[in-house]
Amino acid sequence: MDNINWYPGHMKKTRELIEENLKLVDLVIEVVDARIPVSSRNPIIDQLVGGKRRVIILNKSDLSDPSANEEWKEKFKKDGNMVVTMNCMKGQGSQQLMKLLASLQAEKNEGQIRNKPLRMMIVGVPNVGKSSLINRLTGRKSAKTGDRPGVTRGKQWLSLASGMQLLDTPGILWPKFEDPKAGLDLAFCGSIKDEILDVSDLALELVKVLQDKYPDNLIARYKIEAICETPLETMEAIARKRGFILAGKRIDYERCARTLLDEFRGGLIGNITLETVHD
Repeated sequence: MDNINWYPGHMKKTRELIEENLKLVDLVIEVVDARIPVSSRNPIIDQLVGGKRRVIILNKSDLSDPSANEEWKEKFKKDGNMVVTMNCMKGQGSQQLMKLLASLQAEKNEGQIRNKPLRMMIVGVPNVGKSSLINRLTGRKSAKTGDRPGVTRGKQWLSLASGMQLLDTPGILWPKFEDPKAGLDLAFCGSIKDEILDVSDLALELVKVLQDKYPDNLIARYKIEAICETPLETMEAIARKRGFILAGKRIDYERCARTLLDEFRGGLIGNITLETVHD
């Protein structure tokens, strides 16, 4: 697939918003997708945040490979970050995060006559789970959530029950994917709208990756006899097994493609991490 170029105007505004408000916060919480910890981290964020303290949330860790989660935690910690694995939608990891934030707030106010709230900014590319995390932290539906990218808009200061304050920002992507793999990984996980891509081509690329990294998962999920010689043949075997056949015994590639993408994103093909520390 060709390089994906997608940089809507509101993404540019988000970058400016982060630059303007970074000086107001004590801490940056960066949410990444645990299935693609590199591709879902925006290089622009590193440039903008600089030396500001950072907590990396490995979200959707219930969908990723548990052994890979541990390796990524250690990697990010060695790079000087604090790390929490979470499922923001269901709340797994919330207590660990709140305990960490409470310790940071206590550290900020140590020796102070008047306590000040810990002020945080949440950043991340679209659809990594920022809104779900905000709802967990505030205990209410403060932010819109959905499985489609680009739902959150504008700037919001939100107050937590602990007195901490949270600045939400919309998702931010970089102007161009220098590495085509990063664009594909984000598309696999739903961070880029399906409407701008050919779904059949995208699913075929996903099959190519899965039959290389997680062949047993494909065989088990779709009850095919074995991985075929090419990704296209594997995809066709899946389609036949699921009965995705049109008139004239033609393969319904689009239906098969949407099923593959939906089931991967929903964790039905198994716990899968597309990027390892050693890649």
